[in-house]
Amino acid sequence: MILLINGSPKKNGCTYTALSEVARILKEEGLEAKIEQASMDKAEIERLSSAVLSADAVVVGSPVYYASASGLVTYFLDEVFNRVSGKVRLKPAAAVVSCRRGGASATFDQINKYFSISEMVIVSSNYWNQVHGNTPEEVMKDEEGMQTMRVLGRNLAYTVKAFRNAALPLPEAENKIKTNFIR
Repeated sequence: MILLINGSPKKNGCTYTALSEVARILKEEGLEAKIEQASMDKAEIERLSSAVLSADAVVVGSPVYYASASGLVTYFLDEVFNRVSGKVRLKPAAAVVSCRRGGASATFDQINKYFSISEMVIVSSNYWNQVHGNTPEEVMKDEEGMQTMRVLGRNLAYTVKAFRNAALPLPEAENKIKTNFIR
């Protein structure tokens, strides 16, 4: 199952529209896809942390607020990754962002940092995974953005299927070395 997390406070807004297009393609590709709502509730965070661990891949979506991810998704990811980091190594992941006009690349980068520091495999599309529009209807008219979501869905499906077919054990992990900049 591919878990898609809507990090927008608007449950059926622009971010949900983008995630829905990715989910539609995943389902066309024969994979189970489920969109869940990010939450600040501790019980929901626990439940969704478990879902992240059991998912074959994770997609996190956020609207752009002041050239960054929403406060909801930032809090949610801080909490979830404090629970799952070290346990999601080499799991496929992707970020999806929606914006009215600008700030998408900074938000895209912010979300991807959770994945990269956790040694996840970041799946890409044919451009940064972003859509533009102020309403779900406008997002659906963003032809390039919607194509980017479809390509992401296909690339993610391919990656998940390739990982399943390879059925390889994870490479040995090194113990994390942490040093301070000042000694």
